[in-house]
Amino acid sequence: MTVEVSDRRRRARVRHATRVPSHRVFAALLGVIAATTSFVWVFYEASLDRATDGFTLVDVSALLPEVTPSAEAEEGLDDPSAGKAINILLLGSDTRLGDDNQELGKGEVGGMRNDTTMIAHISADRSRIELVSIPRDSRVAVSDCQMLDGSTVRGWTGKFNIAFANGGSQGNVAEAAACVMTTIYDLTGLMVDHYAVVDFSGFVDMVDAVDGVPMCITQDVYSSKAHLDLEAGAQVLDGTEALAWARARTGTGLGDGTDLMRIERQQELLTNMARKVLGLNVLTDVTKGTKFVNALARSLTMDPELGDGHYLVGLAWSLRNFDTSNLYMATVPWQYAGDGSGDVLWTQPDAQEVFSALKADESVKDLLEPEETATPDDPTTSATPDATASEEPSAEPSDSAEPTTSPTPLRETQDDILADCVID
Repeated sequence: MTVEVSDRRRRARVRHATRVPSHRVFAALLGVIAATTSFVWVFYEASLDRATDGFTLVDVSALLPEVTPSAEAEEGLDDPSAGKAINILLLGSDTRLGDDNQELGKGEVGGMRNDTTMIAHISADRSRIELVSIPRDSRVAVSDCQMLDGSTVRGWTGKFNIAFANGGSQGNVAEAAACVMTTIYDLTGLMVDHYAVVDFSGFVDMVDAVDGVPMCITQDVYSSKAHLDLEAGAQVLDGTEALAWARARTGTGLGDGTDLMRIERQQELLTNMARKVLGLNVLTDVTKGTKFVNALARSLTMDPELGDGHYLVGLAWSLRNFDTSNLYMATVPWQYAGDGSGDVLWTQPDAQEVFSALKADESVKDLLEPEETATPDDPTTSATPDATASEEPSAEPSDSAEPTTSPTPLRETQDDILADCVID
């Protein structure tokens, strides 16, 4: 796909892009898959069933628009979706349902909203993983929502997270996810393949299961609304503190209070959590692995196919040779509404081009940052992949820890992560 990018539009993208150095934020997604699936390879059938029994699985396909299915995936021994691009909708819910969520939410708030919306795109050839964040304050036309009981909740123009609230008006996060999926489709033409929703208590359990997340807090932070009080410096946040850090929007040391600043903090938190998980012995230690996977299961509501252990194992195996240089994070191109509301508007045609790229399984990075695409004379371009291209991976899982075509993955201890912290 060829896209002409004007200087004005390029400047807008640079200003509003959401980037994390070294692409480690994407390890969060891979870490969740790996922590679930690599662990169950050790015990396969028995542990597979135990690890995934706790997932809350809800089929919402009947609530979604009728869409002509994409080309069928190629038959494969390991990955049920081999040869097919996958789009996964990732949602963070602030539901107060349940005593734990009510306590962690700190306050009487009716209904439910989503603080985080991301679309994770895994390319058909499994060479790219790209995540696109949608700001909750985007002003959009929210779709009508079909409910499981046959009723309809009418939509209207407002902030993007109204879709989740409307769909969740009867207390069902799966219906909320379905409304978000429908709204995305009506706005962009992209129908995602899977969804996963995480709530407060589940997130806290996941963090505590790995004994906290190491973070570099660059300045004193205080938010009475989020019940957050942190001193600057390298430290380990427990589950409750990590949740407050991810949710806080206003207060001292939290930037300008916009949703975009919060998105950046959430990405940093998930990045460091993934770095720690991968550095621990979670994937092979039975006790640690069981604790983490059980916390993961309690935290997620997802569709039945994504929540099937065999599907997850196959997907993880298909990504075993993934090159992390092909990881990319972006935010839907946007600009402020300019009317004092704090709302943002999607910049067109830029925003639609992003969703069209996801739909066509084309690179979002090449679209948004064409000037950064490597050239044959680029000294950063490595010949290593060509040297190993002839080494075909085995069709069946082997006993080796890593495929021979992959470099040794980075593994960091908690002390390593904290040592990176520099306070000006």
